[in-house]
Amino acid sequence: MAETARSYGRAASEMRPVKLTRNTMKNADGSCLAEFGDTRVLCTATIEEGVPNWRRGQRAGWVTAEYAMLPASTGRRTPREQRGRKGRSMEIERLIGRSLRTVVDMFKLGELTVTCDCDVIQADGGTRTASVTGAWVALHDALAAWVAAGKLKKMPLTGQVAAVSMGMVGSELLLDLDYPEDSHAQVDMNLVGTGDGRIIEVQGTGERVAFDRAQMDALLDMGQMGIEQLVALQREVCGYEG
Repeated sequence: MAETARSYGRAASEMRPVKLTRNTMKNADGSCLAEFGDTRVLCTATIEEGVPNWRRGQRAGWVTAEYAMLPASTGRRTPREQRGRKGRSMEIERLIGRSLRTVVDMFKLGELTVTCDCDVIQADGGTRTASVTGAWVALHDALAAWVAAGKLKKMPLTGQVAAVSMGMVGSELLLDLDYPEDSHAQVDMNLVGTGDGRIIEVQGTGERVAFDRAQMDALLDMGQMGIEQLVALQREVCGYEG
């Protein structure tokens, strides 16, 4: 892969062009179109009164997520998933939900539920990482809108969260894999991190070969550079100061 040009003419440690467009959905409390190269994910955040039954009486809120790939998001039509038969999508939406919950003070949120919906419009690798990154923007805007309207006394957001993919293709370590790279990767990894440099989650798999500690450390270093770029972009588009 070292002699093969990457998309957008980028180097091994460079990300695809990333764009986060706010206020893309009229009826959502917060929304963001997250674009990582040709991957596009529409993220919305909706706030509702009340919490799940198991959460009642705790004076604390809840943040959850749903994820889906639209039928025409890939080269071959993706069938719509039925409730209870979600598989991969359930694993990804759980990742999104627990990532966002890490940066929300549930007691400041109060007995409200925030649902972040991430719908993949077009898939070209990294849909879960684009979902996490865009969902944070949608979440930020939804909470800010409720604070501005006097429905929340204080902003319950405690920080930022973003995600990026890394991998080894051939013998080369790459940041932010597109689909052709991801489909040929010997090592596939995803990193979720905070705006202050801490790690929320690492997902890493040797798809065809095993990898050593030095390669893992190098991939994590590369991923954290990507997270720094993403949280800087989030701050820029949202005006978030922490």
